[in-house]
Amino acid sequence: MLTIKEIMHTAWDSHTVIPSFNIPYLPMMEPVVKALRDTQCFGLIAVARLEWEKFEAGSLHAIYDEYQRVKDKKYTRLHLDHVPVIDEDNKLVDYFKIISEAVNMGYESVMVDGSRLPLAENIAVTRKVADMAHKAGIPVEGELGAVMGHEAGPIPPYEELLASGKGFTSPAEAKRFVTETNVDWLSVAIGNIHGAISVAKKDAKKVEARLNIEHLERISHDVAIPLVLHGGSGIKKSYIIESIRHGIAKINIGTAIRQPYESARKESMAKAQQAVYETTMIIINDELEISGSAKYLLNP
Repeated sequence: MLTIKEIMHTAWDSHTVIPSFNIPYLPMMEPVVKALRDTQCFGLIAVARLEWEKFEAGSLHAIYDEYQRVKDKKYTRLHLDHVPVIDEDNKLVDYFKIISEAVNMGYESVMVDGSRLPLAENIAVTRKVADMAHKAGIPVEGELGAVMGHEAGPIPPYEELLASGKGFTSPAEAKRFVTETNVDWLSVAIGNIHGAISVAKKDAKKVEARLNIEHLERISHDVAIPLVLHGGSGIKKSYIIESIRHGIAKINIGTAIRQPYESARKESMAKAQQAVYETTMIIINDELEISGSAKYLLNP
């Protein structure tokens, strides 16, 4: 059976993309897996630390147990998303303990997020995680640059962020980061932003972000590994397609499936799960156009 690392490189080489669906509520997982199966699309089931801290994913163990119940290895793998060194509330996190636990439990890829640290410190913590995870055969995702949106306080207006390039991943720093950490793939900031998670803003329509494709191309050229687009919900389709052509091999999707679930569960759990299923189908079939991807990603 192919590993996530092998599948990711096939996606990267063939200029396709692997969707990674974040699960902030456990009942969302089953309809996402069903949509992947029904479209014969390969995707990741993912959970970030904030999804058991800020939402109702439960815990690292709860997500793992639910995944074991509903998984389909023909179409899915389990990924540990953002485990920050410093979280969205500016608190230190015992990141190494969480990630080590996930590796020992059976998560198939992991992410350490040192993006709020100075470059040298981000390199050091990412290398530490990579050295540990690689001994177990588990690939590691790192992040460089500031993909904003999860912060507790206000962020600058989006147009200001985009025009100034504030927080964008530096190609030169990315090259150093990848070389010194031996990370397997890299999350980059090129105009993408996360959906808000604060109680006051989590239901608001997400900003329609745009991507600086020329900047992405420079990063991709310099690092020569698969790149990851966080905050993938709500980005105009043309930008998504171009980003895939220029090095993005994984796209994280959270807000787009979370908000329909939260809205529909006011009526019933069945309607909430159906809303997740229908939205996931639209993302796979229409927005990303990757139905049937499992056929060539798992049989390169």
